[in-house]
Amino acid sequence: MIKVSVLIITYNQHKFIRAAIDSALEQKTTFPIEILVGDDFSSDGTREIIQEYEQKHPGLVIGVLHPRNMGKNGGINFLETLKLAKGEYYALMDGDDYWTDPLKLQKQADMLDAHPDYSTVFNNALIIYEDGSPSHLLNGPDMKPYYTVDDLIGDDEIWFMATSSTMYRNNIKEYPTWFRESSSGDIPRLILKAKLGKIGYIPDVMSVYRKNRGGASFADNYYDETFLRNRIQMYSDINRELDYQYDRVLRRNIARYYRMMLDSKQYKQSYFRRARLAMKYLYMGRPDWNKTKDVIRDYIIPKPLAKLYSTIRLLPHR
Repeated sequence: MIKVSVLIITYNQHKFIRAAIDSALEQKTTFPIEILVGDDFSSDGTREIIQEYEQKHPGLVIGVLHPRNMGKNGGINFLETLKLAKGEYYALMDGDDYWTDPLKLQKQADMLDAHPDYSTVFNNALIIYEDGSPSHLLNGPDMKPYYTVDDLIGDDEIWFMATSSTMYRNNIKEYPTWFRESSSGDIPRLILKAKLGKIGYIPDVMSVYRKNRGGASFADNYYDETFLRNRIQMYSDINRELDYQYDRVLRRNIARYYRMMLDSKQYKQSYFRRARLAMKYLYMGRPDWNKTKDVIRDYIIPKPLAKLYSTIRLLPHR
């Protein structure tokens, strides 16, 4: 019986997918595993590499080759691949990441076995950069042994778990509709899991999170209205999912995205749309006076009126 299903989620990552699959194949466990590689209709040769591994490792490596691109930044690919997972637990990895410790799956499964009140476990990860920037660890020495929903909710976006570092109990039979609409899979998935139990932490560095220009993190465009509205909707849905227990904090988080939208390319030429958006940000975010003053000056007061005001103020000095 399969204990752990490995889910590798990929799209156009032919340069990296071998390292990801190889790192899963190198795992040493006392239990059987399966490796499901969900491909979101790649066109760069990734699918052919997956099929090659299927032939070399029949029954162990299983390609989930979708007939079209499923969208949502890989989120639907994840859900459709997860439907085929037979494991009690599943370990997740993006196709451009890889594991560095052959005992990763064993250590994480052992922790979930030992802690039935844990829904998830994650480990420390090394972040490396395509552009040659210095690599560094994601987490420092001040981490807690486990985390709850309280730790995942804040004014800002909270992120200290790399996708490649996580293992989950396979205990959500049907993800909610709102999850499928989010372009960020990790944040809502972790919220849903934290509702079901604690999230345990292993300080061992066992994963690599690769930041490259083809990766999901570079698709997050903070100057694009579509992306920002998706984030707003995601946090609104999380707020409802948590029965508005964290309403004040999440409203401030949502307000941040309205503030970013003021500088998005779609709003630059529209005074009235920006002014309405600025009012919404001020109402939801309740920023301090200095930030409020800046937003009123830059986005609410019409430019001709601001110019006239400046001229009048300077008259006594001329």
